[in-house]
Amino acid sequence: MTTRLGLTLPQMRQYDLGRDVPDVARAAEAIGFDSLWVFERALFPDPPTQGLYGVEGLPWPDSYRAVADPLVTLTLAAAATERAELGTSVLVAPLHTPFQLAKALASLDAASGGRVVAGFGTGWSLDEYAAASARPFEERGDALDEVIEVCRAVWGPDPVVLDGTLTRIASAAVGPKPARPIPILLAAHTGKARRRLVDHADGWMPIGMGAGQLASQWRRLQDLAAERGRTRPLRTVLRTNPRYTPKPYAGDDRQPFQGDVEQIVADLAAHAEVGLDEIFLDLQGEVRDAEELKDVAAEVYEAARAAGV
Repeated sequence: MTTRLGLTLPQMRQYDLGRDVPDVARAAEAIGFDSLWVFERALFPDPPTQGLYGVEGLPWPDSYRAVADPLVTLTLAAAATERAELGTSVLVAPLHTPFQLAKALASLDAASGGRVVAGFGTGWSLDEYAAASARPFEERGDALDEVIEVCRAVWGPDPVVLDGTLTRIASAAVGPKPARPIPILLAAHTGKARRRLVDHADGWMPIGMGAGQLASQWRRLQDLAAERGRTRPLRTVLRTNPRYTPKPYAGDDRQPFQGDVEQIVADLAAHAEVGLDEIFLDLQGEVRDAEELKDVAAEVYEAARAAGV
């Protein structure tokens, strides 16, 4: 059985949102991709108050200066496609008020015929938390817990009744409902985050960092699931951020998913051997425009399928 393959949609500043998102979405579905993905970057501090990912001195990429809203992007893609799943990797859930986020995702799932996958994370940008003014950065874990709780309640049967930390619903009908239960996937890396995933989520969204490290993390998560008595399978979706180059990368310092199509596909094959359900590629930052994005995506897809990925 081949691994499901997905592609990210064009959200960055070099793209025309209204034209390129539907165009790339339609092309990706026609090529054969199983899913379409978006990420969230709310703002670009200028000058930066902290490094990328909170790492001191690590610069933010210039492409983050204008990143389209993830749910608007997915809505454009939903209207242009029929089959592909529509996923977030990831929504920084605590930047949103839980009730409004739950209702927006339910509406998108109903409109798309049951194709939404909700990938959540806690984020790391202090500036984004300050601008969103939903919950303080220090409360991000508790905020994510409440988002999950509210989503489950709002997506479930009426009447909806909830007495959460901040969200209180006495008794209400809340619609539209999702076309089917929306899977919640988490990007969990710490011990507490992994426990939250095992206890309350449907699956895991790691990042491609090398097949050996990925396999080790996957075994650790499976062991934790067994330890905590989880019987439901964990859905697994791997995010990769290829650094595409038209020619092979010849340096000794090559990182996973860095190089030409052949090198990227070799890394896809190695990561697929870990046994995850799905892998998707974020190529949008490494190409000039939507036409090149479609061309490279098609070449990677065909080469991956030829290699048995």
